[in-house]
Amino acid sequence: MTSDSAPLSTPAPASSAPPASPASPPSPGSSPAPPRRPARRRLSALLPDPAPWRSSRDFRLMWCAGVVTVFGSSLSFVALPLQLKMLTGSTLAVGALGAVELVPMIVFGLYGGALADSFDRRRLVLWTEAALGLVAVLLLLNCLLPHPMVWPLYAAAAATSALTGLQRPALDAIVPRIVPHDQLAAAAALNALRWQIGTIAGPALAGGLLAFAGLRWAYAVDAATFAVSLLLARKLAPQPASHDAEKPSLRGIAEGARYAWSRKELLGTYAIDVLAMLFAFPLAIFPFLADDLDAPWALGLMYAALPAGSFLVSLTSGWTSRIHRQGRAIVLAAAGWGLAVAAAGLLPHIWLVLLLLTVAGACDMISGIFRSAMWNQTIPDELRGRLAGIELLSYSAGPQLGQVRIGGMAALTSVRASVAWGGLLCFAGVGLLALGLPKLMAYDARTDEHARRMRERRVRRCRDPWRERAPWRGRGPRRRRGPPRQRCGELTTPHIPHGSPGFLFTARGTSAGPGRAARRRDAPRRKPRRHHRK
Repeated sequence: MTSDSAPLSTPAPASSAPPASPASPPSPGSSPAPPRRPARRRLSALLPDPAPWRSSRDFRLMWCAGVVTVFGSSLSFVALPLQLKMLTGSTLAVGALGAVELVPMIVFGLYGGALADSFDRRRLVLWTEAALGLVAVLLLLNCLLPHPMVWPLYAAAAATSALTGLQRPALDAIVPRIVPHDQLAAAAALNALRWQIGTIAGPALAGGLLAFAGLRWAYAVDAATFAVSLLLARKLAPQPASHDAEKPSLRGIAEGARYAWSRKELLGTYAIDVLAMLFAFPLAIFPFLADDLDAPWALGLMYAALPAGSFLVSLTSGWTSRIHRQGRAIVLAAAGWGLAVAAAGLLPHIWLVLLLLTVAGACDMISGIFRSAMWNQTIPDELRGRLAGIELLSYSAGPQLGQVRIGGMAALTSVRASVAWGGLLCFAGVGLLALGLPKLMAYDARTDEHARRMRERRVRRCRDPWRERAPWRGRGPRRRRGPPRQRCGELTTPHIPHGSPGFLFTARGTSAGPGRAARRRDAPRRKPRRHHRK
């Protein structure tokens, strides 16, 4: 405790300053003023919480690899439609990229979630990252041809969407394993900041590369970034499936869907995200809105306003770790998104529209942070991959459908009416969902039974790291010696199951695991497989 918070009745030493004059005694019954927080402490309370960085080596590796990957993918995100425009000159051909990407994202997103629950998630990330790098190399080779072809561009877009659908559930499912339970909200904010850094810096560099160096350099840099991220991802610890994991199947996907349906608060997060993007996603109409406001010069600023608001929230996300009623925060943020978009469609001044779009981007990021924290804190590890596939659908299909909605409504009414009515419909729909799903509004991370069960499960794993092991599927005894390295909330190597041959090489009675006698006592009563060696 600092000196300014000492009791007022403490007598001052003889060498101290003379007591205050009796002319200004404290008023009777008044309480002492609370100590003023230093400015540095108030600023650190707003900055992103770096606790996941300090506590988890694997999270640091994933974060850095993610920044590099998003940065490189943003280059191809700009270069691919530009090359298609140069080859065809057709707006319809460029717009068809969205339809080509949507179907693989839906199909492979669901299947990728089932794979993430059945196989080693680190290995799945490595293989898909290598495949994405190969797609970037194929785009580069097509660009180097004397006459580049059009069909490889559509094939690359579909393959990238499919591989992203396979990889994203595994990445999302790794985070709850490597980050302590009480730091999951901070991890979600840091991951959002990683995304914003990549999506802002990537297109900015892409503009310069495309203007001065050409398409080939954009594809070459993208391929190089995949090589760097692959080297970083190789350093991740193995993330094996749970001991009772089943093979990926339609039945497993249906099991994940049934679990999501039984959790009405989770269902509310998915429904709110889809509804907000369906009714109030205005990106497709921005060129027409800029013309309607007599400000075609502000088109780039309109596209940058939403990411700018999200980036500001990511930079000041330290307060999100102290919010426990995350369902209520999701509802309020989605309602704020709808109101900001509606006001942007009603107001005739471009600077007010830009301000409101920035506010909308901030609300969208707040909702995303709390949705991610809520998912990671309550979903069991054996279902995390399949639920991540459903989450991928909720935040990827919504914007695609929203562009169709706003474009069709603008053709029937007007541009500004389509934006304004979409925001109002979003606000009304969020209100109806909040009334129809009271469990979402009542969710509290401190008292929710699912969150409490996950906390207790991780505490048990921390206290007894020899339980809940993944089965040893190899042949013969393990080569490595010693117990798995593990900290509370961070599993860094795969578990060794009870009764497996790996127990022959483990230490006795260390702090990381029980002694040999205890392990034999707790082992299942079945005859272990013996391996004879000459």
